[in-house]
Amino acid sequence: MSGLDWTACPHCHEPLTRTGRALRCPVGHSYDVARQGYVNLLGQAPPANADTADMLDARSRFLAAGHYDEVALAVAGGVTGRRVVEVGAGTAFYLSWALDEHPDAEGLATDVSVAAAKRAARAHPRVAAVVADTWAGLPLVDASVDTIVCVFAPRNPAEFARVLQPGGTLVVAQPAADHLIELRERYGLLGVAADKVDRLGAAFPGWTVSSRREVRSRASLTAVEVADLIAMGPNAFHGLPGEVGSAEVQVSVDVLALRSPGG
Repeated sequence: MSGLDWTACPHCHEPLTRTGRALRCPVGHSYDVARQGYVNLLGQAPPANADTADMLDARSRFLAAGHYDEVALAVAGGVTGRRVVEVGAGTAFYLSWALDEHPDAEGLATDVSVAAAKRAARAHPRVAAVVADTWAGLPLVDASVDTIVCVFAPRNPAEFARVLQPGGTLVVAQPAADHLIELRERYGLLGVAADKVDRLGAAFPGWTVSSRREVRSRASLTAVEVADLIAMGPNAFHGLPGEVGSAEVQVSVDVLALRSPGG
């Protein structure tokens, strides 16, 4: 669990050190390593919109079917360096792909959901997991990370700049305007803004786009896969359709690698 070596105390921000079954800082704060292998550094109850066990079950089933493998490969291709953090990691599916593509790398998964951290800690031999809130601040040492992976997850530019080494890499995967448009129109799912790439650039002024890959494919989904796809993301909090059928859908995801200033 070497990824825990990059963590910092959420209270005093001093580096944490593994001692037996706990992480401890020089000031004396201590955080237990759970039996499942994760550490809770959130410091409060998870928010109401944290992923549930049912959502994670649906995500695991859907991702195992391979429909997003090309997205995962594109994400892995943007990773640089040995210390890789996936924020909002969920099951750490994309982080696991990145580590398989980079055998010398080590990974840390962060997620605000305890249920997600439990799964992420078991996702790969070189993944450690912590419960943390990207918005509130990442419990990581300054300039300790080579690459941050952020797939369909919240982004905190100031925190990303703080924890990345100068010239470090941020890999972002975000849906294009026509991503899953068939399901969004049929079932009234959440929309996708047409200017997401422009918004990304505006949120990270001074960062350089080092690569961009547009993943475009068609996916034939069974009714069970459609149900899982809807249930695995934020649409689950807005009520699931009572009945769904099989569908042919458009997969449109933009994967961008940005280099932080100072490198």
